[in-house]
Amino acid sequence: MITVSVKWQKEIFKEVEIDTTQSPYVFKCQLYDLTGVPPERQKIMVKGGLLKDDADWSTLGVKEGQKLMMMGTADEIVKSPEKGTVFVEDLPEEEQVVAVGHTAGLFNLGNTCYMNSTLQCLHSVPELKSSLIKYSHSGRNNDVDPSSHMLTIATRDLFNELDKSVKPVAPMQFWMVLRKKYPQFGQLHNGVFMQQDAEECWTQLLYTLSQSLRSPGSSENLDAVKAIFGIELISRIHCQESNEESSETESVYSLKCHISQEVNHLHEGIKHGLKSELEKASPALGRSATYLKESRINALPRYLTVQFVRFFWKRESNQKAKILRKVDYPLELDVYDFCSDDLRKKLDAPRQILRNEEGKKLGLKVNDTSSAQKENDVKMSDAEGSSNVDGEPSVVPMDEGEKETQMTGIYDLVAVLTHKGRSADSGHYVGWVKQENGKWIEFDDDNPKPRVEDDITRLSGGGDWHMAYIIMYKARVVSV
Repeated sequence: MITVSVKWQKEIFKEVEIDTTQSPYVFKCQLYDLTGVPPERQKIMVKGGLLKDDADWSTLGVKEGQKLMMMGTADEIVKSPEKGTVFVEDLPEEEQVVAVGHTAGLFNLGNTCYMNSTLQCLHSVPELKSSLIKYSHSGRNNDVDPSSHMLTIATRDLFNELDKSVKPVAPMQFWMVLRKKYPQFGQLHNGVFMQQDAEECWTQLLYTLSQSLRSPGSSENLDAVKAIFGIELISRIHCQESNEESSETESVYSLKCHISQEVNHLHEGIKHGLKSELEKASPALGRSATYLKESRINALPRYLTVQFVRFFWKRESNQKAKILRKVDYPLELDVYDFCSDDLRKKLDAPRQILRNEEGKKLGLKVNDTSSAQKENDVKMSDAEGSSNVDGEPSVVPMDEGEKETQMTGIYDLVAVLTHKGRSADSGHYVGWVKQENGKWIEFDDDNPKPRVEDDITRLSGGGDWHMAYIIMYKARVVSV
């Protein structure tokens, strides 16, 4: 790491750090944050001519304390409108999306599309942003290690920057802290940062946030990340050989969609993912035996994440190979069939209310007596289950003024993280996110593009095009 000063127009920026292990493009992204001059417009004078994006720092002879000269025109600063109010409907299509739903992209800092796509998908969750905003610089829980604290701060600050910016953002600070917390994301190959697995980035980031965003001195019930993404599973573990049987409860942040020759649809893949075989010691047999583990959902999250298990370790090539098989997924997902019997009973009344509400919107006649009875059942169910959190389908408000609602087991697709290529550690990752106005945006690093629903359903695989790797659904709820 060396420190230089940069002269641009009449300004001099002192003590600008250059990480010589990264490409000059990353340095240009830093200067973009300072000057507003996009990397492609920057002309920086170094030994031998202009600084190129992919140049090798070791050949440029840049020294500690050196003054560099930069030329280039900054993006025009947005001024207060001199004319009267312009209505959103009068703006061009792409500007309407910017006005109604945020579409700022993230600069790729060198094979960081796995990180950018993960951040764009998680940035779309208002409840997560709300929890991050409440997280204080000084209010670190003593149970949280310093690197987790810094990663949480960096996530919060980056989300804030994305919310305030229309131009692409360089996630420099976040990336530096991520690599410090999880060194595997800083792996180099021939001096270049390697592509990483987006699912690993997603999982590690959520795990860190789950530790940081837990209320100090509280039980796990006040874990914000668990409240937003946590899926409670209840499992029956059975050994056919000895007839031993046990049960266990666990909390996970995603369901797995296992892919085989029999799997053509998400439902089939999730069904396979909820069954597995375990090899463990059998007390009855006095030796190792095979157990069948069958799981059911016992508590639902606000946001349901599903990972397509597309990668497996291929010994011949010594890398994660990819299953290209097409697996369709719906825009609306009903998980009722995957729920435990107890949870299904609690979902029945809210589901009837939802059917009645949707029926009224379509102009269908609804049995009001039945509807009133069902609504009363919801309240009774809520009262009966208030002392037992397990399996409770109610959604506890996370913010003041937010109404309490009931889960229905029905979810709407709001984000898709795709991968293009043949290996998890190569290729390209992209985030596709549904905005609050109902429109979809493809976040391909610093180049967001408006998309339509048909584009989203084409991401199911079957070739070398972008295919869904992680998908996220938002719960459809009814008011209590």
